[in-house]
Amino acid sequence: MRLLIIRTSAMGDVALTVPVLAALRHQYPGIEIFLMTQKTFKPFFVSIPALEFYFPDFKGMHKGFSGLLRLFYDLERSVKPDLVIDLHDVLRSRVLGVLFRLKGTPVYRINKGRSEKKSLVTGKKKVFLKHTVERYSDVFRHSGYQVDPEKQRCIIPGVQELSAVNPMLGIGMLNIGVAPFANHKLKMWPIQNMLDLLARISNYKKCRFFLFGGREDLGMMATFTEKVPGVVLIPEKLNLSQELALMSRLDLMITMDSSNMHMAALCGAKVISIWGGTDPMAGFGPWMQPDSFSIRVPVEELDCRPCTIYGKGMSRRNMECMMRLTPETVYKKLLYLKAI
Repeated sequence: MRLLIIRTSAMGDVALTVPVLAALRHQYPGIEIFLMTQKTFKPFFVSIPALEFYFPDFKGMHKGFSGLLRLFYDLERSVKPDLVIDLHDVLRSRVLGVLFRLKGTPVYRINKGRSEKKSLVTGKKKVFLKHTVERYSDVFRHSGYQVDPEKQRCIIPGVQELSAVNPMLGIGMLNIGVAPFANHKLKMWPIQNMLDLLARISNYKKCRFFLFGGREDLGMMATFTEKVPGVVLIPEKLNLSQELALMSRLDLMITMDSSNMHMAALCGAKVISIWGGTDPMAGFGPWMQPDSFSIRVPVEELDCRPCTIYGKGMSRRNMECMMRLTPETVYKKLLYLKAI
């Protein structure tokens, strides 16, 4: 049996396929698994044996509708799947699904629970929805593969990557990762708040802070090196494989609702996440982390939360959800959780 699994973006959503694909490989060792995703994301899957990849070229030969047809024929020729699992459910993957069905190949698609998420945002039903990892698992279950996702560390860096980052770690101090950035404003805690929080932590205990983000964030990161002692800027030093290795060695990771949150959790780090316009009840919380580690204003106190599922849009109350989370509030929560 040859399975083609489709999930090409976004970074955090691709990372969340790891607990499912790792379990699929362990529970069904005899099947061939092909993952269609972006080449950039390959380091997420380093610890899953015998996983094959197909990297589409959406900016070149697979661009546009004609490119999509070529992608289908390329997949048919190189992968020859017996079953297609669509974990993305976007226009591109839907068209591919139609083409595979016309060829007689079964296709199973994720149920994203759009109506449930809409009810969560509109305030009709404030309940915890199924986690994205479980939604991924459901697709396999419906196709006949009873997959129970991994519930422990499932991104395991290699020896070479660990040896590259181990010298960076401080001895006799806390090694804390910090990911203060997110793709959308509604997920961003004010930078000054994060600076104040790190100052409080460093006054309490000796720390080394590792600042994660994209190269586009380097200008803003300079503020941290100027105002907080012991800050190391990761985008200048490490590739993705090495970043994952470093995350696996941290004492703590402090993040927004972002891909770094998911990556750190999957690497086995203790993750404290700060939430504003979004909420883990939508199914995107860090995998297998206690809910108490997700710091946010309760919906009972601020019933406009969450005002968005993915972070897009406008705040309903001028970012009150983030403004109520003062550095002192988050610091006290870290102490209460014994995270520092």
